[in-house]
Amino acid sequence: MGMLWIRMGLVLLLSLSLTACGGQMPDRSLVEKAIALQFSQTQAELAQQLRVSSANQPSFSFSEVKIEARQPLQIDQFRGFRVEGTYALTLVYPNRSVVQRHNPFEVYLQRQAEGKTWRLARLQVGRSPAGNPDNYWVTQLIQ
Repeated sequence: MGMLWIRMGLVLLLSLSLTACGGQMPDRSLVEKAIALQFSQTQAELAQQLRVSSANQPSFSFSEVKIEARQPLQIDQFRGFRVEGTYALTLVYPNRSVVQRHNPFEVYLQRQAEGKTWRLARLQVGRSPAGNPDNYWVTQLIQ
């Protein structure tokens, strides 16, 4: 009877610890927001370089997001994750829509110290804002 209680206690402890860890992992909803933020930034950068007005850019949406890997890492002094997978992209033009399936993605997510918010992190190559000749992270709040 005593061993049964010990086993039940260990199972309960293990399940609670796994639940606590799972709450700190980026979920699909957060990853979708991160992909959308990263995509819109890339689209804006390309439009600026090509001198395309925002009125001529298609609207977009994501679906079928499949997370294939979550790798923990440190981003600056905070806990982060490298998340990889695939998604379907729908581009809506004035006269038609285009769906592209099985697009690979890779996003870096940084959890803030208080644990309430996440930031999209992008590694920049070159000199940091402080002038150091090194790679550095730039982060943006995911809302």
